[in-house]
Amino acid sequence: MTDIIKKNVLDFRKTKFVTSAPDISKLPEDMGAEIAIIGRSNSGKSSSINAICDQKNLAKTSRTPGRTRLINLFKVEDGKFIVDLPGYGYAQVPENMKRQWQKAMTDYLQQRKCLCGLVVTMDIRTPLRDHDRMIIDWSIAANLPCLILLTKADKFGVNKRKEMVGEVRTQLSEFGGNFTIIAFSALKKIGVDEVRNVLKNWFTLFHTDDENN
Repeated sequence: MTDIIKKNVLDFRKTKFVTSAPDISKLPEDMGAEIAIIGRSNSGKSSSINAICDQKNLAKTSRTPGRTRLINLFKVEDGKFIVDLPGYGYAQVPENMKRQWQKAMTDYLQQRKCLCGLVVTMDIRTPLRDHDRMIIDWSIAANLPCLILLTKADKFGVNKRKEMVGEVRTQLSEFGGNFTIIAFSALKKIGVDEVRNVLKNWFTLFHTDDENN
């Protein structure tokens, strides 16, 4: 019985880097379940992945926004993957590079069949900017579960964090979808267990739906 329980536990600490790809044509076969993490270039996306997986350098971080220029694929376990998408609201880079990143991101979101959930990272101090709203709107149209990760939550005290979560929830009510909103800090490990539980549920539900179809 103990062995069976262990097999059913998803351990994010065992996550490994698989590959980087400039576009979806260079990604591995469209199989299994993928959860994509997306957000503005300075929203703490890579740091969030590292905190969730309890690894310092799994996703490369930088002081310069916009360094995630490729689609980065990480394997949690067989058939379960986390995908780090290029950031939006880019740093100062050539216009043709912005268009390249945008196309890679759009193609992934629209065409990748094994995508089972979307995590949108936002700085808790400046949430729900224009691009964030566009991504959320798209997730509803695609009928994908969406987790709003309010990063850098250590900048606020407990009461202010709760207040910001409430404000974002109120603003999201205009979209009419069901969202999970978590105040998160990679630095102080705030919200890490909550996020892991959400991702585990998405992976489980996706595989269950897949088996039933």
